[in-house]
Amino acid sequence: MGRFVIAVLPGDGIGPEVTAEAVRVLEAVGRRFGHTFEFHEALIGGAAIDATGSPLPPETLERCRRSDAILLGAVGGPKWDDPTAPVRPEQGLLGLRKAFDLFANLRPVRVFPALVGATPLKERVVRGVDLLFVRELTGGLYFGPRQEAGPDGEEAYDTMRYTRWEIERVVRLAARLARGRRKQLTSVDKANVLAASRLWRRVTEEVVRREFPDLALEHVLVDAFAMHLIRRPAAFDVVVTENMFGDILTDEASVLAGSMGMLPSASLGESPPGLFEPVHGSAPDIAGRNLANPIGAILSAALMLRYAFSLEAEARAVEQAVEAILEAGYRTRDIADGETCIVGTREMGEAIAQRILHCAS
Repeated sequence: MGRFVIAVLPGDGIGPEVTAEAVRVLEAVGRRFGHTFEFHEALIGGAAIDATGSPLPPETLERCRRSDAILLGAVGGPKWDDPTAPVRPEQGLLGLRKAFDLFANLRPVRVFPALVGATPLKERVVRGVDLLFVRELTGGLYFGPRQEAGPDGEEAYDTMRYTRWEIERVVRLAARLARGRRKQLTSVDKANVLAASRLWRRVTEEVVRREFPDLALEHVLVDAFAMHLIRRPAAFDVVVTENMFGDILTDEASVLAGSMGMLPSASLGESPPGLFEPVHGSAPDIAGRNLANPIGAILSAALMLRYAFSLEAEARAVEQAVEAILEAGYRTRDIADGETCIVGTREMGEAIAQRILHCAS
């Protein structure tokens, strides 16, 4: 059937452990559906700094260019934790986003029925939550003009800067995704204070009203949305927002799913390769101990199947296997409760892979 080339960038901390399980699951998908996945590992982040002096070596960038998709683990750790250092692990990730113009970050947040008890929120609040954040990824405060000034560095500024074109393309993508779901689109901004947000709101309104009149569009201020996300998260479907707001809100949303270890993401541009990675960080305190939750990485592989390769049935097979294994009581430590079987990273990945293969028989 299909043949797909995947660049695997394990990175730092628990990155190598969780990407190994995502690869295991993709291999199971290949065996079940008759696809060939060709994996090529490369360095990024702190591991790349140690080996080459660069967080994104030219060899890694070239490997990604010759791939259909990129699977990333995590970058960073205490060893490279000086924010004033000229070379830092996160520059590798930012470099990938810039090199491939990955302007949209998709972060689905789904509460699996088996995990409604894993969140500190009430069951009636989280049951049925299935929302999709679309975060603009290459503009805003993280990429605008900045400076640390003054004789002793006592003054600094960062600039939230957006153009009509940047807003249009991410809103268009979010609207297309909303059209394939429940036809609800929520745009989050701070238009009562920020000029960039007023442009964001005006352009969003124009694009949706002109091109997607079948959608229900609402605008919500970011501070109000942060409250609504905890009080009534099931009311939302697709949420589109700018870079920094999206970064903060999706971390908040991890509480809904029970653990940040459950959340996948996809970073997409106008053309391949897309970047697929779990939302969590490198978690150096548990690295190498077979304790990390690989489900975020495994569900990122499902997003790869869906958005990079257009393999919807295969993506659903992965998601259904994850749900079945959770229903069977398998848990990593971060999502464990009373009546469950606590397993390690490798055991969770193997159980999901075997479920995919078992369902084929």
